[in-house]
Amino acid sequence: MIELSHDGDVHIVTMTASPNSVQPAFVAAMHDALDQVDAAGGGAIVLTGSGKSFNTGLDVPVVMSLEGDDSKAFGSGLMNVFRRLSVGPTPVVAAINGHAFAAGAFLALACDFRVMREDRGWICISEIDVGVPIGPPLMNILRSKLSANVMAEAVLTGKRYAAADAIAAGFADEAASEADLLGAAIKRAAELASKEAGIMATLKQQLWAPIADALPT
Repeated sequence: MIELSHDGDVHIVTMTASPNSVQPAFVAAMHDALDQVDAAGGGAIVLTGSGKSFNTGLDVPVVMSLEGDDSKAFGSGLMNVFRRLSVGPTPVVAAINGHAFAAGAFLALACDFRVMREDRGWICISEIDVGVPIGPPLMNILRSKLSANVMAEAVLTGKRYAAADAIAAGFADEAASEADLLGAAIKRAAELASKEAGIMATLKQQLWAPIADALPT
């Protein structure tokens, strides 16, 4: 479900499950991977997917079957994944290898920088089309990472942004070919890997204060 590999000081976290993979086992696996990165100390992270998708959101049948404490634990665990990526001590670069929808788009936006495949894949806040509200913590991710006009367009229309439009809108920082995508993300991450973790965490928490304040620890 999550594979952890390394390229020098860069930890490569690869989401290997089905495109709609976000469910309790995914959340647990992501926390385990981030725990291993924290234990290693220092470095940087590249978060990527496999196959045709980066991540296209919830495993709806599994998530909808959750009740009571299980549902609450899943929700808080997922929000804490977003928090750890957003304001944790390790810089994170997303290598968006394909479609990133809904929760997958928020995983990408929680990263510090995003490199998107130039010839395939959309990033999309698709909740408007599936009838799902977006809670305040995730709205704060959008407010922190996107302009007000882009946020309104993304949330209210469900627009699908390919790489060029995603860069223009602020969803992505760079585009690369399929062959060069991971290398470009690793290069960005490696440039950040030597930064001191304590000040990195402090500055990320200051930079993304609305995210830090809204997401659970």
